Amino acid sequence: MPNSLLSSTFVLSCLLLAGSANAQAPTASSTATLPTYVGAEPFGVAMEGWVYPYPVQMLQFELEGRTVRMAFMDVQPVNPNGKTVVLFHGKNFAGDYWGNTLRELSAQGYRVIAPDQIGFGKSSKPELRYTFSMLSSNTLRLLDHLKVGRVAIVANSMGGMLGVHFARSHPERVTALVLENPLGLEDYVLSIPPQQTAALAKLEMAQTPASYRSFVRSYFPTNYRPDYERFVEQFARVQQSGEYPRFAHVSALTYQMIYDGPIYNELPKLNVPTLLTIGQADRTVFGRRFAPPEVVKPLGNFPLLGKAAQQLIPGAKLVEFEGVGHVPHLEVPERFHAAVLEFLADKP
Repeated sequence: MPNSLLSSTFVLSCLLLAGSANAQAPTASSTATLPTYVGAEPFGVAMEGWVYPYPVQMLQFELEGRTVRMAFMDVQPVNPNGKTVVLFHGKNFAGDYWGNTLRELSAQGYRVIAPDQIGFGKSSKPELRYTFSMLSSNTLRLLDHLKVGRVAIVANSMGGMLGVHFARSHPERVTALVLENPLGLEDYVLSIPPQQTAALAKLEMAQTPASYRSFVRSYFPTNYRPDYERFVEQFARVQQSGEYPRFAHVSALTYQMIYDGPIYNELPKLNVPTLLTIGQADRTVFGRRFAPPEVVKPLGNFPLLGKAAQQLIPGAKLVEFEGVGHVPHLEVPERFHAAVLEFLADKP
């Protein structure tokens, strides 16, 4: 596999379950040349052989009677400023999609830690009930293992929900919270009906590279670039593994975690400095396919959601990125990092 692909991000779970309104279908002329990945080398459960942008370490511990391993990157700065940032990935990604953020923040003196949460990336994939409380406890265990005290958190998508849960549970450990197009700024339970885990896993199993490509495009409605094809390749290669049914089941279980762990009512209770960074072209709606179009239509309006969240979170700041979708740190990294660094500059 080319080196450019080896440094790519692993996508664990199904954008079918958390897609946005703006999927862009490839044209008929372009689909003829798009790869199908038939015969590509499959990936195993722990993404063996997949190269991350920095060395990966493992923390082993017991979780509900099972031995698990939590993967993480711990990037030390050349000229340390004494501050640490922890990066929380989204449901459809793992820690390595933070490669450019790891480089930029460490270059500015920050120690930067990017874990793969249990159930994602190179970490273990146990089939159990996932909760944000569990992921928060796992993250705290990692910080204690590394002897890291207070940290700033930068969190994207589902990671934003985890960031809110962590800041609410352990405010004494959080100096600042950056929420990058987080899920949970609206209460999905009010609009999206509950789903059976087995049915969700079945939908995951039915995905194809072509359908997955459409959902990848929906995250980048105005800034889709050819290099994002790597996400499709990763999905296709894990799907060809004999272990894919377990991946599919874990994806369904983490969907249930998002559905069962809303943060909307927690936003007014945040008592840590908070920055909202919101791509204005984002229309992601968690579980959109499970509700009628007329119910889904008003959801996922991130320009409105960002402003509303700023009003709910005490003292929150808001930075808006025009024409940007769900992952500003990939689409407009210079602007995103400048906003984050400015916000973190005066934090302890």
